[in-house]
Amino acid sequence: MSIQLAESDFQILGCFLVISQLRPHIEQTKFVEQVRYQMKEGYQLAFLEVEKQAVAVAGFRISNCLASGKFLYIDDLVVDELKRSHSYGQQLFQWLIEYARNHDCKHLSLDSGVQRYAAHRFYLMQRMSITSHHFSMEL
Repeated sequence: MSIQLAESDFQILGCFLVISQLRPHIEQTKFVEQVRYQMKEGYQLAFLEVEKQAVAVAGFRISNCLASGKFLYIDDLVVDELKRSHSYGQQLFQWLIEYARNHDCKHLSLDSGVQRYAAHRFYLMQRMSITSHHFSMEL
């Protein structure tokens, strides 16, 4: 079992089956291209691999803002639905915390859909706080 950053197209594509469980609208044929595009803007993919297969994936970026300084923002965090309850999510989450600390981030944050109750329980168990409401509109 190892956690690493996806760097090759092969590694990025290897994350697709897991991340598509969270983002089902993404097409496999466009996944690598989309991730590569986002990587130009600082996006990274980390994955936890068991027996040469990704079982947990996190998409994240490091940024700065006036409100919280330097922070790590988690865009995507998902564990394969058939592999949940094996602590893979917790291990990947702890890896993200260490990554943020090692890159001098002062905060770690994410948004989670209001309907994702199991995810909310997980984040609260990881000692995250609910600190704001996120508002959006389609344009």
